[in-house]
Amino acid sequence: MNVQVAPNVIAPPAPRTLADTGLSIVMMRDILLKTIFRTNTNLVSDLARLVCLPIPATQELIDLARSQRLLEATGTLHATSGNEMGYQLTDGGKARALDALAQSEYYGAMPVPLETYSQQVKRQSVRNMKLTRDQLMSGMGHLILPENLIGNLGPAVGSGRSILMYGPPGNGKSSISNGIRDALGDKIYIPRAVEYSGQVITVYDPIVHSAAEEALDDPNSLRRTSNRFDQRYVYCQRPSVITGGELTLDMLDLTYNPVARTYQAPLQMKSNGGIFIVDDLGRQSEPPQKLVNRWIVPLEESRDILQLQSGEKFTVPFDTLVIFSTNFHPNEIFDGAALRRIFFKIKIDGPNQENFLKIFAMVARKKKMPLDEKALVHLLKVKYPTIEMNFANYQPVFLIDQMIAICEFEGIPYQMTPELIDRAWANMFVRDEKIAK
Repeated sequence: MNVQVAPNVIAPPAPRTLADTGLSIVMMRDILLKTIFRTNTNLVSDLARLVCLPIPATQELIDLARSQRLLEATGTLHATSGNEMGYQLTDGGKARALDALAQSEYYGAMPVPLETYSQQVKRQSVRNMKLTRDQLMSGMGHLILPENLIGNLGPAVGSGRSILMYGPPGNGKSSISNGIRDALGDKIYIPRAVEYSGQVITVYDPIVHSAAEEALDDPNSLRRTSNRFDQRYVYCQRPSVITGGELTLDMLDLTYNPVARTYQAPLQMKSNGGIFIVDDLGRQSEPPQKLVNRWIVPLEESRDILQLQSGEKFTVPFDTLVIFSTNFHPNEIFDGAALRRIFFKIKIDGPNQENFLKIFAMVARKKKMPLDEKALVHLLKVKYPTIEMNFANYQPVFLIDQMIAICEFEGIPYQMTPELIDRAWANMFVRDEKIAK
């Protein structure tokens, strides 16, 4: 049965029985025993919350462990917990828990089988999003952009395909990427962990994923909604992973913890259903061509290939909008084959004079710096001709912050004068000159 909880996204239905989880009984039993051992939890309701299964399924698992003499009832009813019976590990249960922990330290939420996860990725694919001009404009609301840029970005983002943004530095490529992230808007379901071939791969990452607030049930309502989706997932904003110069090829592989004997999903897997932003492409230790070569199969086939410590390779979904941002011309860092695989190429130029003045006025208003016509004329007629009228989006913020710093140091009210413009301008560029050594 499909359960509709979030608009436009089909929620994963809660498993009614242990068989519905898609996991082996032995794996679930061992995770339950490890969870009891590590947390000292003994009530069914608390255990159900920790292992992220419905109470009936958790009770079914407890009854199985009891039949194998791994758990026993404490014989005590807890009045503060709805008269629940408590359970504890037997000596055999403790031995089994320790043996299971020696194989893997993972405990807590039951994982989702990879095949089940792959089906959920399709149901909430980033390519299923219907992004309108108004939504994209809303995400970019704080930016002043050329008129044709939204028209170019909209189809690119709506397609869910890869995007290369390039152009001179300081013109808002990173801000535009963040605006695209803000425009996504809706929410999806992220698994806490995924299981493949008996191995557990953690996926949900609080640093990457923003859990959405869940609506509380009205106790007087006849229609109850809580726990209507599989609690092995977390209801989240569409994820956004941002990397820069620190990105290496190793970060795109499974991370294995040899002490805990568990795996952590790579960045692109954590970004499934959302966007992956590679900022400052060309500043990484790996050549850009090599980085993009790693993405060729995922970009073309919507699947990625990962490898376990044993050497076994397997396929996982690749469902993310990849945005590359660079200050280099694409022909300088890519060959033709790589460029063909990046679906959209969008140049981000500096603003024209009209938009530059709009940005300057907006920044001044925000920072409470009064505008001065004489100072602006000096800036446009004297200073900018020295750099061939090359305006950039970062310059208004830089110049105004410089003037604010000077005013605060001199103990004078915020003001804009030709002299202050000259002092601020001197810090924006470094003059070419020989330095005696």
